[in-house]
Amino acid sequence: MSIEYVVVSEGEQDEPIELPTEEDGSLLLSTISAQFVGASGLKYRAGGRLRGLRLTEDRVLPPAEGWGAHRYFCAFPRVDIPTATTRPRCSDLIVLGLPWKTGEETVREYFSTFGDLLMVQVKRDTKTGLSKGFGFIKFAEYDAQLRALGRRHMIDGRWCDVRIPNSKDGSSAAHRKVFVGRCTESLTADDLREYFGAFGQVTDVFVPKPFRAFSFVTFLDPEVAQSLCGQDHVIKGVSVNISTASPKREHSGRSQLLGWSLLEGAAPRVYSWPPDAWQHSAHSAHSAHSHSTAPPDAKPYLKYE
Repeated sequence: MSIEYVVVSEGEQDEPIELPTEEDGSLLLSTISAQFVGASGLKYRAGGRLRGLRLTEDRVLPPAEGWGAHRYFCAFPRVDIPTATTRPRCSDLIVLGLPWKTGEETVREYFSTFGDLLMVQVKRDTKTGLSKGFGFIKFAEYDAQLRALGRRHMIDGRWCDVRIPNSKDGSSAAHRKVFVGRCTESLTADDLREYFGAFGQVTDVFVPKPFRAFSFVTFLDPEVAQSLCGQDHVIKGVSVNISTASPKREHSGRSQLLGWSLLEGAAPRVYSWPPDAWQHSAHSAHSAHSHSTAPPDAKPYLKYE
C-alpha cells in the first residue's frame, strides 16, 4: 500500500500539517506526538459530533471511509483543573525591626526583588507620625512569599524579620511551633534550621540564651509541625525529642507569666518572666531566699522547670 498523508492540526482552528502513514495505512502515535507533544490520539468531527479514532499497539487506525474523508485534530489526556484550595493563598506578612527612618517606598523597593507586592504599609504613631518600627506587606504570588519567609533581611543597615502574624489567641503560632527538647550547646540555630528545613519551610528558630537545653522551631505549614511531634530525631549526633507547644498564660500575685508548655502535660515548662516579677516572687520561701532583688539588667529571664 502506498504512503498516504493525513492532514492533522492541534485544534480545529489551528494550521494543519501533513503526517505520513505506514504501509498498512495506520498512523503511528509516535509520528503524531513528534509534532504535537503530549497528543494521545486523533479525533474528527462527523455530523456535528466528535469521534475518536481507534488506537491499537500505538497505531492510530483510519476510519472506515478512509483518511481522506475528514480533517483530524489531536486528542490530549484529560487534566483535572486544580481547585482554588490546592494552591495556598498569600498572607499578610509582618516586617519586624524596621529602622525608624524607613518609609514605605524603601520597604516596597526592597521586597519587590522577591516578587510583585499587593500591599506595603509602615505602621506609624497617630499623634507623632513617627514609625513604630514594624509594617506589613503582601505578595501577589505564593512563591514570592516563601522566598521572603524564613530568612533575615538587611533594610537601611538593620536586620529585619518577616513572619506570618499570629492570631489573637496565639493558636496559629501553637499549631506551627514545636518544642525541641534534649538539645545540647553544640546545636546552633543554623543547625536546627538546616535539619528541619528538609521537612518543610522553617520561618523561625529560637534558641534561648543563656542555654536551657531546649529550642523552638516554627514552620510555615502547621501540618508539617504536627507531623513531627512525638518523634525522636538525631541531629549531628544529638538525639532530640519533638513535642507540641501551645501558648499558656498564668497569673501569680501581681506578676504575669507568659510562656509555652507541653500539651502532653510533661514536666518541662518554660516561662518568660518580666524583670519586676522577680521582686514579687518572694511570696515563696525559696524565691525570697534566692531572688530577693531584681537582676541587674532589664532583659526578661527564662525559668526552666
